[in-house]
Amino acid sequence: MKTVYNRTKIIATLGPASSGKETLTNMIRAGLDVARVNFSHGDHATHKKAIDLVRSINEKHDTHIGVLADLQGPKIRVGKMEGEGALLVKGAKIEITTKKVIGTAEQIYISYQRFPKDVKPGELILLDDGKIRIKIVSTDHKTKAVAEVVHGGVLKSNKGVNLPNTKLTLPSLSEKDLADLDFALDQGVEWVALSFVRDAKDINELRKLINAKKSRARIIAKIEKPEALENIDAIIEATDAIMVARGDLGVEIPMEKVPVFQKRLVEKARTMAKPVIIATQMMETMMEFPQPTRAEANDVANSVLDGADALMLSGETSVGKFPVGVIEAMQSIIRNVENEFYNYTRLNIPDKDKETFLSDSICYSSCVLAEQVGAKGLIGMTRSGYTAFELSSHRPKADIFIFTNNRFLLNMLSLVWGVRGLYYNKFVSTDETFFDVHDILKAKKLIKKGDVIINSASMPIDAKGRTNTIKVTKID
Repeated sequence: MKTVYNRTKIIATLGPASSGKETLTNMIRAGLDVARVNFSHGDHATHKKAIDLVRSINEKHDTHIGVLADLQGPKIRVGKMEGEGALLVKGAKIEITTKKVIGTAEQIYISYQRFPKDVKPGELILLDDGKIRIKIVSTDHKTKAVAEVVHGGVLKSNKGVNLPNTKLTLPSLSEKDLADLDFALDQGVEWVALSFVRDAKDINELRKLINAKKSRARIIAKIEKPEALENIDAIIEATDAIMVARGDLGVEIPMEKVPVFQKRLVEKARTMAKPVIIATQMMETMMEFPQPTRAEANDVANSVLDGADALMLSGETSVGKFPVGVIEAMQSIIRNVENEFYNYTRLNIPDKDKETFLSDSICYSSCVLAEQVGAKGLIGMTRSGYTAFELSSHRPKADIFIFTNNRFLLNMLSLVWGVRGLYYNKFVSTDETFFDVHDILKAKKLIKKGDVIINSASMPIDAKGRTNTIKVTKID
């Protein structure tokens, strides 16, 4: 199957709108790279059907679409409200209790049992994505707290609660998350996204659970809380990738700060060779209409220019009317930016104190050399994916071709900027391998006679050690 290729990857959420085989195949043909399974909705049977469909398309068409399992996280909500909801009036007092009651304008139930213990007077509480704001006046530190309405509105049943100023003591993984994680790992997903990450400890706890299942899944830390921003260096160090989850993040920090944080997070993650995803409301208009707004097109373009590895679609492809059309539109914007105005070759100087300094230097030098000689492609051989992540982090203009005999890795690398994964399972001698992979690329018409290629590999190649060799070849 011929698919569209961009360096910046597209992640799309699966749902009722994209559950059909023909629709999903057309989404992949249009430029889909990673399929997201959102555990905030649906059940395991539905998710298994979706994952199985992705795997069957991969097998039939020799594609490498990865699967991202997005855990819901400990979402805090209000309980059931009377009627169509209660009107909260500015200046009024309201009691928040952990004992189940039908909510009124005077009293509401909250699902987080430690709420009265964690909150402090003066802290702001946001209801329904920040549409309603209340401030804590007092708490009994047991079962209830009293708040004053700062900005009112009609509060309906089961709306979400954000606590931007509160240090929460709840675990990063709920009982539901643990069950969903167990299921996802059994399905062999390549990526697991952890919601509401606060510090590196959250990542480390998830890593232990993944390792205990002997899974190879990589972790994406969703950055959507102020605490995560305070601990961002340690989080990026601990995780395999990050997601700038602008929905909850935009509620919990002032909206004007989100664009700057997005740019800082992208740059910080890229320099640490960790993929970074931009998510939420990228092309939301296309849930109902066949084209995005100009503002949405600019948002997509600017996220590409920032240097993001991947852009994520949520409701646009899960329940929207144009699941194929939205990918075509996003792909078109990405391609135009990458062809017309992209800032390629953003080099990261290798850190001499890192254990991987020598391998990092080879990848760095390969990208410098590729820029100097106008190379068509950078070829890497990898077992772990490390070479691919490193080459990608420099954002070279040359195409990145990664060869491996690990099919799981091929799917996993579908999220990484610029990487095209290809299966190869010989690794007999360095020269023979180089000739083989050049022939494969020529056969696929990815390179041609006269192109300059930069190969990086380990010698001896059958030892499959760390990258230690660069070879420059002009294709005959």
